[in-house]
Parts: sequence; C-alpha cells; structure tokens
Amino acid sequence: MKFTLLKTDAESKARRGRIETDHGIIETPIFMPVGTAGSVKGVLPRDLKEEVKAEIILGNTYHLYLRPGLDILQRAGGLHKFISWDRPILTDSGGFQVFSLAQNRKLNFKGCEFRSHIDGSKHLFTPESVVDIQRTIGADIMMAFDECPPGTADFAYAAKSLDITQQWLERGIKQFDSTDPHYGYSQTFFPIVQGCVYPELRRKAAEYAASFYREGYAIGGLSVGEPEEVMYEMIEVVEPILPSDRPRYLMGVGTPANILEAIARGVDMFDCVMPTRNGRNGMLFTREGIINIRNLRWKDDFSPLDVAMDTYVDTTFSKAYLRHLFIANEMLGAQLASIHNLSFYLWLVNEARTKIEEGTFLPWKNTMVKKLTTRL
Repeated sequence: MKFTLLKTDAESKARRGRIETDHGIIETPIFMPVGTAGSVKGVLPRDLKEEVKAEIILGNTYHLYLRPGLDILQRAGGLHKFISWDRPILTDSGGFQVFSLAQNRKLNFKGCEFRSHIDGSKHLFTPESVVDIQRTIGADIMMAFDECPPGTADFAYAAKSLDITQQWLERGIKQFDSTDPHYGYSQTFFPIVQGCVYPELRRKAAEYAASFYREGYAIGGLSVGEPEEVMYEMIEVVEPILPSDRPRYLMGVGTPANILEAIARGVDMFDCVMPTRNGRNGMLFTREGIINIRNLRWKDDFSPLDVAMDTYVDTTFSKAYLRHLFIANEMLGAQLASIHNLSFYLWLVNEARTKIEEGTFLPWKNTMVKKLTTRL
C-alpha cells in the first residue's frame, strides 16, 4: 500500500491524499461503507459502485470468522471473490465485537477466550490468530487485535487495557511480518491507538504505535460513550504524534458533522454503520439538515430527496413516496434510504477533498456543520 499526501489545508489540519492498493485507488478523505458480514445491508454491490461510488468497504473479522467461516472463505478465494467485490476491503480485527457481543469472555495477555453470540461455542482470539484470520479473509488493510475500553472506563482500567493492547500489537506485527498473503496481492497492517479519554494514555499509545512506522494508523476507542468534545480532544492529542506521511483512520465515527470536524483535525479515513442503520429507521442526511422521513410534513412533498446530488435515488424518488414506503413497511424504503445516506456520506467527503484543494475547506466546514446538525 502506498499513501501520497497531495495537499494540506493552510487553516486547519485537513489533508487531501491518495491510497494505492492492489485492488484500486482510494482518494482521501474517504468514508468506507460497513459490510460487517460481507454485505452492506440492503445495498447491491452494483449500487455501491454506481450510486454510492464507494471506493473501499469494510468487513469484520469476528463476524466473518463465525460465519461463513474460514473454510468457506478460503475455498472461495477470499472475501473479494466471495462477495463479488473487486475494490479494496478493510477488516476490523474483531476486538470491539469480542468485547461488546461475545459472552463469558476471559481476557489476559495471551488473548481473549469468548463464546459466540450466535451459538455459545467457545473460541480463542490471539494477536497471532487474528492476523492469520485476516490473511484468510484477504482484506487489503488489516487491523491489529486490541481491546476497546468503554468511554466511561476509569484510568486504572484504561491503563491496564492499553498495556494489553500494546503487547498484542507487537505480537501481531511479528506475525504479520512473518507470514504471506494467500491470494497473490499485497496486504497491509494498521496498529490501533487506544487510551480511552486520558491524554497521557493516548500520547503513550500513539508514540508506541508510531515507533513501528507502519503503512497507516487507526484511532480506536472513540465514539463509545464519551462527549463529542472529548473525542475531538483525543484526536488533537494523537495527530501530531502519528506520522504525517501515513493515513489516519478514525474507527466507527460517525455523524456527518463528526466526520467534517475530524477531517479538520487531520483524519483521512472513516467508517460507521450510521448511514445504513439510521436509514433503515427513516433518518435521512441531507445538505440542509436531517430528515425524519416518517414525519407527516413529508406526506405530500413531491420534491426529490436531493436533486443536486445527481444520483438515481435522489433525482427519481420524492420524499412523499419514500415516506409512503416507510409507513407501509415496504423494504424498498429502507433500501433507498440506505443508498441515499451512503451516497450523501461519499458526496460529503468528496466535497471536503475539493474544498481542501481549493483552499476553502475551513469556512465551508464551519457552514456545513451548522446545516448538518439541523433537524428539518
């Protein structure tokens, strides 16, 4: 993987870059739709390419390991072939899911023993096995195995958690560097910077991760219950420590406004389930604010969702029709809303790239954040 920093904003930390992988080019800042179990819910891969214009999607190690399982993925030739996706894929290591979904987990420096949330079967994840699993999945970008403490964790817990994550990182890097890809294309490995909401722990984590000088870095453990202002503060703590010639990936964040604020603080890559999850529940993100499409006010609004976005969904279907689909519990409503929201997120980061190139990012960001947080 190669990252090229193309432009830095003069008034903020915002960056315009390009990531090159064997499965294609990723322009940054970028938003990555989440396909946890090999599917971005309700969205055809064709629509991800043509409507959403996704350049990279996510899979999740924990979920894919449990089903369909490694044997199926290996026999299919990896996740790309299994899901018919020929663009880049990033996999989360499963650390967050192990600690949030798994039952009866036992955590120590060796790894994490847990029971599946599906059938209660017993499993062990170690830093080494998680690398091996992601080799079998075949993601272009792989994540280190980490523990993600809650945003409300006390200092003692967060410090112990970070010690474990750092030991796991060293072992994960050794395993990655001593193994080879399975499917004939290159893979890369990102450390994850943890440290909860404590600046001294975040600095320690960022310095340790940076010392390995990998191809990119993830910032984890944010948007897990802490106030937004604290999230932004933690980004500001680690940004000057992480190498400027490597991409920074803020995991699991977030709202459109969160993304713009994080771009302004030097972040390049984002993912979140919000566009699809909230879309399935009738929340639509637009350039003028947030729409609850179930509200009565949209019953006879025959205007398109957002004609300026120039996508099939946004120029073809009216708000009234989309509301009808939701009120009638038609599954097409959730599909169209998901495609719209994902398209909007990709439009937003594309606009951010343009504004960085033009040198107008900061005033544009400040104006957009006010609009994006407005309820229509």
